[in-house]
Amino acid sequence: MSLGKYNFIFFYLITLLLFFSCHKKEKTYIETIALNDVQLPKAKPGDWRYSRDEKFQTFDDFQKLKKIKPEPGKNTIYLQPIGEFNELQKKEIELTREYLSKYFQLQTKVLPVLSNTIFPKTARRIFKDGQEQILAGYVLDSILVKRKPKDAVVFMGITEKDLYPRPEWNYVFGIASYQDGVGVTSMYRFANGGLSDSNFNESLERLIKVSSHEIGHMFGLNHCLNANCVMNGTNTLPETDFHFARACSLCQQKLNSSIQYDPKKRLLDLKHFFEKQHLNSELSRAELDLQLLK
Repeated sequence: MSLGKYNFIFFYLITLLLFFSCHKKEKTYIETIALNDVQLPKAKPGDWRYSRDEKFQTFDDFQKLKKIKPEPGKNTIYLQPIGEFNELQKKEIELTREYLSKYFQLQTKVLPVLSNTIFPKTARRIFKDGQEQILAGYVLDSILVKRKPKDAVVFMGITEKDLYPRPEWNYVFGIASYQDGVGVTSMYRFANGGLSDSNFNESLERLIKVSSHEIGHMFGLNHCLNANCVMNGTNTLPETDFHFARACSLCQQKLNSSIQYDPKKRLLDLKHFFEKQHLNSELSRAELDLQLLK
């Protein structure tokens, strides 16, 4: 073979190499941020996962579900405060509205407050600790379902009263009806006895986690077994605090398949919220995701 032919083959191979290096398939947003997912530790006694045998929900499982999705004319998240709220609590609800609008990339509105007088005696009980509790199922079925706005994709109640799901349970942070697209969460336990300037951020972080978790359920997401994630099940406040407000890459993939938003815009919006509210741990996680995308 002549030297000229060797040169031709050499340059042909170099050209192919350059072509494939330039046309290498870029990672998707989900594939990129998956590098920042944090593995769940082994469940210990008292943890949600320890006593429950939940099935891992794959992306294909999620896709096959009949679930609520935003659609034209029915694409707004509504929050319904129920109770007697002081100024700090009202501020917390407004910030939760702002957060949810960024988290789900959907218009989110707060409706006028409903009085606690809407709860009949049959939906109330006095707990062993002395506080009044409200039957969570009553809030869903007898209040929210009947008052859900026509343009609401989901409808979330927020109460300052403690909630219980059934007589044998002590309390619940929040519950949701996935078919009806309604849910409720209680602020009662998030401030450890009383909301103040000193514990405001701790309470706010708990409220945005539980609210986005319950609305995530309404959009079809099961409890997450993939990584540390806002969709992890929790039994206690320490467990809620341990789990991130960040949705893992798999849960974001599911959510984005139903709600067609720009993932990078969502991430930047959340970063700015965490920055403004000095939620530094979540801010660091958002910044790590943004670093990967660069």
